[in-house]
Amino acid sequence: MSGSRLMRAVRVSEFGAPSVLRLCSDVSVPQPGHRQVLIRVHACGVNPVETYIRAGTYSRKPTLPYTPGTDVAGVVETVGEGVVAVKAGDRVFTTATESGAYAEFTVAADDCVHKLPDALDFTQGAAIGIPYFTAYRALIHKAHSKAGETVLIHGASGGVGVAACQLSRALGLRVLGTAGTPEGMKLVLNNGAHMAFNHREEGYTDKIMEATDDRGIDVIVEMLSNVNLSKDLQMLAYGGRVTVVGSRGPIEINPRDTMAKESSIMGVALFFATPEEKKECSALLYASMEAGWLRPVVGSQYPLEKAAQAHHDIIESPGAAGKIVLTM
Repeated sequence: MSGSRLMRAVRVSEFGAPSVLRLCSDVSVPQPGHRQVLIRVHACGVNPVETYIRAGTYSRKPTLPYTPGTDVAGVVETVGEGVVAVKAGDRVFTTATESGAYAEFTVAADDCVHKLPDALDFTQGAAIGIPYFTAYRALIHKAHSKAGETVLIHGASGGVGVAACQLSRALGLRVLGTAGTPEGMKLVLNNGAHMAFNHREEGYTDKIMEATDDRGIDVIVEMLSNVNLSKDLQMLAYGGRVTVVGSRGPIEINPRDTMAKESSIMGVALFFATPEEKKECSALLYASMEAGWLRPVVGSQYPLEKAAQAHHDIIESPGAAGKIVLTM
């Protein structure tokens, strides 16, 4: 896999705190194999799941040492044999990489590489992959949301949350969103939500129910299930669905709450998306970028050497405000 050129890349040699992320300047630039693409990275997205993997608490553990990350935006450097969809010089973004994203170059399988329209810059490109594909999977493939239904995006100001707001609004849903700060609530309203609620406020769930005339919510996209799942089940309408996108631990629920509404709880993991599902999602997202309404919101930006700080801030911040991105 390795050539003679060297690059800077973040490496993890042991699982642990953010401090295990080390910037190395002597990593070999990977070479693309059959149906693989080598990309010069301009920016890469930081996702909460990357912090769980780094800590060693995630269900799948990579072989050490490894370079974290899946979402890059950049320019195709070279392509391996059998690649026809992109060529050297194309602006692209990814939904997965083979060699890791926190690096100056990365190799990705060609079916995980997508063209980036000129209207979006590289930091926005780095905010598309996991957030938008996950939001689409939760709303369409799992919850089977339909125009006219009411959706609650619980934690709507982060990367997946903003994506879910924009997609839900474009798909004809009535969109309610929660955030933890006034700035977050403003961001949510600016990105497709009809109404925003502060989830740190006492009694905020009553206000959400009032907004539905006590009918309840059809679909909930949940970023922090270990805190909210029990409340979510009580807010659902008959036949309502909760899609679990994120959780940081266990929670106790009353199963009777599902019986009372014949409601469902379903997990969402992009890892299990089929090639057909990925194709469908990518076609819709590309059309949305061309149409101009898909506009990723980039939050804090950090240089590559500050990856450890980015990992700390994505978990410890008082409230998300767009997608955290590393720049080269």
